[in-house]
Amino acid sequence: MVRVKSLSSKKHKKILKLARGYRMTRRKLFKKAMEAVLHAGEYSFAGRKQKKRQFRSLWILRINNAVRALGGKYSKFIHNLKEKKIEIDRKILAKLAVENPEFFKQVFEKANKN
Repeated sequence: MVRVKSLSSKKHKKILKLARGYRMTRRKLFKKAMEAVLHAGEYSFAGRKQKKRQFRSLWILRINNAVRALGGKYSKFIHNLKEKKIEIDRKILAKLAVENPEFFKQVFEKANKN
């Protein structure tokens, strides 16, 4: 008969390897390490979603500051862009507002033309 090796040691090694860098028993004991690794995975998943939200709000703040400096309002600016069918997303608008204010001013004027 063929000898069957236990797979639990492989599983334990894998989890303990993932738990390297954790403090105290969370990196040494399997049960504690397993719990820590699972929680870390949940936190990292949530963090990836929060990162997107935080960047979008940062872009909105930057655009708002640039628009206010030109004497407008963010909501009206975005509304005018959509009406004029100028399709520039918030990420690019924020980058323009910070790095190239002259071009941003042109976009603002084009959006607010009647």
